[in-house]
Amino acid sequence: MNKPLLAALATLAVTGVGVAPAAASSAAPASSAAPAARVVSFAGTVALSNCSGSVVRLPASEDDDPALVMSNGHCLETGFPAAGEVVVDQPSSRSFGLLNASGTRVGTLRASKIAYATMTDTDVSLYQLTSTYAQIRGSYGISPLTLNDTRPTAGTAITVVSGYWKRTYACNVDGFAYRLKEGEWTWKDSVRYTSACQTIGGTSGSPVVDNATGKVVAVNNTGNEDGGRCTDNNPCEVAEDGTVTVREGINYGQQTYHIPACFGLDNKLDLSRSGCVLPKP
Repeated sequence: MNKPLLAALATLAVTGVGVAPAAASSAAPASSAAPAARVVSFAGTVALSNCSGSVVRLPASEDDDPALVMSNGHCLETGFPAAGEVVVDQPSSRSFGLLNASGTRVGTLRASKIAYATMTDTDVSLYQLTSTYAQIRGSYGISPLTLNDTRPTAGTAITVVSGYWKRTYACNVDGFAYRLKEGEWTWKDSVRYTSACQTIGGTSGSPVVDNATGKVVAVNNTGNEDGGRCTDNNPCEVAEDGTVTVREGINYGQQTYHIPACFGLDNKLDLSRSGCVLPKP
């Protein structure tokens, strides 16, 4: 995983690095960076105590629906869910620092519950807030990011937006991993970034935004740090025929286009809905 912040800071203290990946991202050629500058900002992203996240809406969400915050399953305040574990409708009072377009923290949002979280097949958490989208917009002038309900394609220009670090990482979708295995966890159809997105600890849970549409297509979650094979912090790709590929220094996100099918009226989770493929408890 892109380690939660405390582990990341320990690593950075030893290695003496941390800001270099962001600097490398910002040094991308002007031609590739321009779309991100026009479309992608920090508005609607949040900082967690140990990770990044974003206020998200589904294509059918309404202004008076309770807002949702998306991050990673491995960013839960209760720790990493075990392989096969699914968390649904668990009380939470977690707080999130809401950012405006320039990355300034403008307010604090609070959860009422963990609506859904898992590290099985995907690595995602969705918190339901005590505020509606309309209340957030009225108080802070900030709208949520929208989850795209269609699968991204290879070559798509994307930006990983870290609310914790207040940094962005611009690159492209390089392709997809049939299975991505890291330690005890396995994820399906993961997004592989091109090498320009050198995400670090604390960027876990960042929305991955399609530069052309401004919609969220994935949630950032991991990368192969040391060239290890299928170990913690060193995920490997497993092809349909079982072939294992290790890509040192390459980072990944988990697709989110399938999430909207699992929510109904009033942003209520319903894992029995037609088309919902999220793992069930």
